[in-house]
Amino acid sequence: QVQLVESGGGLVQAGGSLRLSCAASGIIFGINTMGWYRQAPGKQRELVASITNGGKTNYANFVKGRFTISRDNVKKTVFLQMNSLNPEDTAVYYCWLGQRAMDAWGKGTLVTVSS
Repeated sequence: QVQLVESGGGLVQAGGSLRLSCAASGIIFGINTMGWYRQAPGKQRELVASITNGGKTNYANFVKGRFTISRDNVKKTVFLQMNSLNPEDTAVYYCWLGQRAMDAWGKGTLVTVSS
């Protein structure tokens, strides 16, 4: 079983930055992908960014050039550096880990961007 714990959410003004962190524990296999999804009020959950254990990244078009995903395989932690935030980025951000056809989710951290 895998546990994911997010941190780093909060309130920020438009144009500001936040850094999210997610620490994984439990049974983590060497080959896996970690990432971040978000869900805004009244909308479906959507992928923000993902990164494989080998460092290959994938970004949603709406965050390219603004957000950067990274990970520390030793510490089993994934990060999301968010710059140039705008009110449309307001959402609950969920950490995700996929391995061996199994998905694990964190409880989410709220990011609120004020205009």
